[in-house]
Amino acid sequence: MRAVHGRLRDALSVTQSALESGEPGQAATRDLLLFCHGFCTALTGHHEGEDRALFPAVEAAHPELRDTLRSLEQDHSMIAHLVAALESAVARADSPDVLARHLEGVGALMENHFRYEERRLLSVLDTLALDADPHDVLGPL
Repeated sequence: MRAVHGRLRDALSVTQSALESGEPGQAATRDLLLFCHGFCTALTGHHEGEDRALFPAVEAAHPELRDTLRSLEQDHSMIAHLVAALESAVARADSPDVLARHLEGVGALMENHFRYEERRLLSVLDTLALDADPHDVLGPL
């Protein structure tokens, strides 16, 4: 999980750098479009895998974590909403300032979510017997 979170943090950073390196007042650059699409797709895939495979397995083994898992799923929903808004802003070729605000919002919620998830689940994952492909559960490793 930490490795996937690290890669997603890196992807966000690269996307932010692509935005910052663009010309002020210009539409999104190709690099930004590419990095944003990759970041958004990876983040969405990670959360969908957790919701579909990881969280049900954690809940079956540790029912006491049900409230934690529901909270994490709510985060996933909020992040998905912010990612959709970001993707729409990119598709409209909104200004770099608008895109930066979208990225900042996604990044802030994502970081808070990752920290909470790691605090609450890493020790559980060390002992979880899950018969699934890690790529299907956590996204690209």
